[in-house]
Formats: sequence, structure tokens, C-alpha cells
Amino acid sequence: MKHSENIFRGYQNLALYTQQWHPDNPDAILIIVHGFGEHSGRYMNVVNKLLPEGFSIYSFDHRGHGRSPGNRGHVMSWKEYITDVKLFIEYVRGQQKGLPVFLMGHSMGGMIVLNYAIKYPDRLEGVISSAPLLAQPAISPLLVFLSRILSKIWPGFAIDTKLDVNLISRDTDVVKAYQEDPLVHSMASARFGTEMQAARKWTLENAGEFNLPLLILHGEADKLVPEHGSAAFFERAGTEDKVRHLYPEGQHEPHNDIDREKVLKDLEEWLDKHR
Repeated sequence: MKHSENIFRGYQNLALYTQQWHPDNPDAILIIVHGFGEHSGRYMNVVNKLLPEGFSIYSFDHRGHGRSPGNRGHVMSWKEYITDVKLFIEYVRGQQKGLPVFLMGHSMGGMIVLNYAIKYPDRLEGVISSAPLLAQPAISPLLVFLSRILSKIWPGFAIDTKLDVNLISRDTDVVKAYQEDPLVHSMASARFGTEMQAARKWTLENAGEFNLPLLILHGEADKLVPEHGSAAFFERAGTEDKVRHLYPEGQHEPHNDIDREKVLKDLEEWLDKHR
């Protein structure tokens, strides 16, 4: 395995941290878009599963996340995230030309990749969305109310979402690692809150325009982002090539949960059919 770190220039030329993993003879590319509050280094189960199968894997830390600059959990517009993904795909294609590219996102990232693929469907072989943030997330109604009030008058006002880390996985080692990880956070700005809600609504309303091969992975017992949101998108999605796996008793991070071997096998098999 060859691992390297770099930066690429995102929206408004912001230098974002990226890392990549390569097998000896890659024949496809998987781009991973991480979720809210986390970072690109939390996907080693996916990396270790797919590298031997010939996938080069690329990921980056969102602005305001991980090793990338920016106020934690803050954007003025959802366009910043979508444009960062667009520019990152262009960056990746410049690194390895001619290989099929798949786009995978988890949670907030799972919603971002669906949103992106509706707007920019060309040059992707397929999309994997893990526990996409399409249902109302498990945050206090008071915080939702405050974000609406403050979004226009104090958009950068930071709110602690008080994410319940115990709900990400049934694997206690995963929970402990998250709790001890200095690169994760639970902060969201008022403007982030209103932009996220608007993007969530837009993605569901425009699901019929989604026309790429689609795989959705979701834990049935996900209390952070309930599975009925991804069920609604799946039902409305315009593509006929779509698969949704629901994992009984599974929590928010299928790739990091106790039945991850089943999840990763489902992911691998779907990718093999589409590359």
C-alpha cells in the first residue's frame, strides 16, 4: 500500500487536506466524502477492504473539519461543500486519468454526494451513500430554532450539537477511538444549520433527477440519522439501477459497526458489478 498526503484547492482557493491510498495496479477509483464532525482518516475499514481489490482511494477533510482550515462546522453556503467535491473529483482525475470513478459519502457526506450527483451526474460510474443525512438528525429542537434565528444576524455563531457518540456504533472500541480522537468535533454554526436543512429538503425534492447507479447502506437502528430519510430518497430516485441494504440493529456507521464485514462485502460486490 502506498499512502500519501497533500492539499488541493477548494472553493475560493481554500487549501484542503487530502490523503490517498494506492494498490500496486489500480483499475478503479473510490472517492470518500466524510460526515459531519469527523475526518478522512476514519475510513480505514473501507480502505483496507478495497485496496486489495484494485481500488485507489482518495478522501479529503471538509473545510472546518479535521486537518483542513476554517471555523469548525461552519459554511456560509452549502455550495462550498458541493464545489469542494467537484474540484476534488477534478483533482483526482488529474492524478489518475482514464480510471472509472465511484463517489461514496457517509452521513452529511452521504447527502452531499447525492446532492452533487443530481447536479453533476457526468463522469461518475456510480454513487454509494451511507446513512445519508436525509431525515431530521438527532439534535435538540432548541438548537434548530436558534440556528434559524441567528443564521442571518450572526451566521458564524457556534453551537455545540452535543452529538451522542455512543450512537455511532455498537463496537465499543470504535466509540472509544472517536471519543479520544483530537480531530473530531461537534460544533455547528447557525448558518450551517439552515444550509443543511435547505440542502436536505432540496435533495429529497429532486431525487427523481438522480440517474446514476446507486447503493445505499443504512443501519436499521440508526438514531442519529433515521433510515426513513434514505428510504424516501431510494423510493423517489430516478435511476432503475439502485440497491438499498438495511442492517438489522445497525447503528449510524455501517462500515464501523459490529457487522461491518457484511457491510463491506455488500459494498465490494456492488462495486465489482459496476466497474
